[in-house]
Amino acid sequence: MKALILAGGAGTRLRPITHTRAKQLVPVANTPILFYGIEAMVEAGIKELGVIVGDTRDEVIAALGDGSQFGATITYIPQDEPLGLAHCVLIARDFLGDDDFVMYLGDNLLEQDLAAFVDAFEAARLTTAPPSAQILLKQVPDPHRFGIATLDADGHVEHLVEKPDDPPSDLALVGVYLFDPSIHEAVAAIEPSGRGELEITDAIQWLIDAGHRVRTEVLTGWWIDTGKLTPLLEANRLILERIDSDIAGAVDEASSIDGRVVIAEGAEVVSSTIRGPVAIGAGTRIVDSFIGPFTAIGSGCEVTHSEVEHSVVMDGSRIIDIPRLEDSLIGTDATVSRSRRKPRAVRLMVGDHCQIDVE
Repeated sequence: MKALILAGGAGTRLRPITHTRAKQLVPVANTPILFYGIEAMVEAGIKELGVIVGDTRDEVIAALGDGSQFGATITYIPQDEPLGLAHCVLIARDFLGDDDFVMYLGDNLLEQDLAAFVDAFEAARLTTAPPSAQILLKQVPDPHRFGIATLDADGHVEHLVEKPDDPPSDLALVGVYLFDPSIHEAVAAIEPSGRGELEITDAIQWLIDAGHRVRTEVLTGWWIDTGKLTPLLEANRLILERIDSDIAGAVDEASSIDGRVVIAEGAEVVSSTIRGPVAIGAGTRIVDSFIGPFTAIGSGCEVTHSEVEHSVVMDGSRIIDIPRLEDSLIGTDATVSRSRRKPRAVRLMVGDHCQIDVE
């Protein structure tokens, strides 16, 4: 089995951060979002990866390389325009060949054993009524934002529709799909939707209408599309919930560490309180500060005379004299500092290389 990983979207909902970087490479818990999906593929035994890349291809290629850092091999497949998920399958035909494959949206994170999901599909493929596809569904409160499935009384997929104004159910398609080679006929047969895209929901519906079986599983754990600030911070919180303490950096006697905290080698904590779960990257210096729960601070950062909580601070950034920074995303090499007047709590999304003087 192969994997097709989608890493070509523009990430307009995370601007200004994504003006200067691929949305799939924004970190949660100090690891790029895209890495979690790739690591899950490898853990599931899938090591031939095709990665769809767009305008940010150079950055994605620089981050992933040939895949050897993950124990995989990567083939890059350029998509010049974002023409839909089914279009990604269409342009990946040569890479995919006649193999079964998993398609994974690179900016999604989910609490799901991908290996078990893949194993279930492979086992079902050996039965007398093998499925041609398998989809993962999740009940959501806002189904108009997603591809939506309706099921019959036996739990089989009857109909799929993309982002409906009047959703027929609350079962959204999570960004993980499994296909056999029949999907290639489907994506070649469908027409662009009203959005001008080749929709994967239309391709799966084509399979259903042609008599193919589509297997489903309903996700009971969490699933997050990290394309906006609030979900990204929630993903950071959920990943940090899983960490185990690892204090490799230097912590002086005047500092206090409470809870599950990762302090990378080369980091330094001076006269500060760190209350986990928290992750602090290599070479970062925390001085006379409080770092509260669900905060990830990248490598080479400086936090001085400040409080930071429930935030992501990316590599090389400086937080200086800020009484309280919360619910924030700070890009790389940015500076957030305070002027003479003391502000209340600050909530920010700051792009790379910015300097913010808080009035």
